[in-house]
Amino acid sequence: MATGGPDSGPGGGAGSGDEPHPQILLRFRDLADSYDAVLCDIWGVVHNGVRAWPDACDALHRFRDGGGHVVLITNAPRPAESVRAQLDHLKVPHHSYDAIVTSGDLTRAMVGARQGQKLFHLGPQRDLGVFEGLDVELVGADAAEAVVNTGLFDDENETPDDYHAMLQSFLDRKLEMICANPDVVVERGDRLIYCAGAVADAYETMGGTVHWAGKPHPPIYDAALELVESAAGGSVARSGVLAIGDSLRTDLAGARRSGVDSLFVASGIHGAELVRETALDLPVLEESFRQAEVWPRAVMTRLVW
Repeated sequence: MATGGPDSGPGGGAGSGDEPHPQILLRFRDLADSYDAVLCDIWGVVHNGVRAWPDACDALHRFRDGGGHVVLITNAPRPAESVRAQLDHLKVPHHSYDAIVTSGDLTRAMVGARQGQKLFHLGPQRDLGVFEGLDVELVGADAAEAVVNTGLFDDENETPDDYHAMLQSFLDRKLEMICANPDVVVERGDRLIYCAGAVADAYETMGGTVHWAGKPHPPIYDAALELVESAAGGSVARSGVLAIGDSLRTDLAGARRSGVDSLFVASGIHGAELVRETALDLPVLEESFRQAEVWPRAVMTRLVW
């Protein structure tokens, strides 16, 4: 494996601000040898919430077989072991990755720092594992001293608009919110489902204070890079790290902030805008990068070796 990204290619995470044209890839293997490690998003790249993508799993496996290291990095608001169980259920092979880091892991650290506070959990019961073993008291919305937002109560049917009155009551009491999942939407099968980030965005727009766990914020990348170095048995330069993801707002922006290159998978949450049948809509793609102020190293429709 190379010790860093090629000097001649367009910049990704670090970037020079000169709006380079990303490389359009058909095969990940054409780029893989330039990197020592991959930080790979899960939902939208490895699976869509209903089924795993075998080609993506195979690409990560082959990268590891070539000496690279893979850490899966996700805004799932649950601890890593819970995410691993979901990957097992979807039959994502263990040999596709070295480790997992989740926004749920970071959320637990943020919640743990509020020991003794009365917290309101805004989100579904399936996310209660984020509180397991922590010395906090979960209370109703009216008694809360802070809010931990892991998502909508019923993400199949609700939208952030359904939470306006609740958010206004939090704002009136100046409650701080921890957002366990900065994603706004995520794929579930062939649908887009609202996530915690959509509610947190609404609260912040109203004037509320939000503490963000997960991508695109640097702490989750720092944690992921620690796991990379643990797998590698030594230091790994950020120039040798590639972030793979399907979100302009979280994956690509997070890579840029953390000084690593990125590979954009266009068929994920932005697929309806950017992919026409099986072809990339290049003018729309480049305009999307320009508006988001992110310029990946390369673009693929789906992750394949």
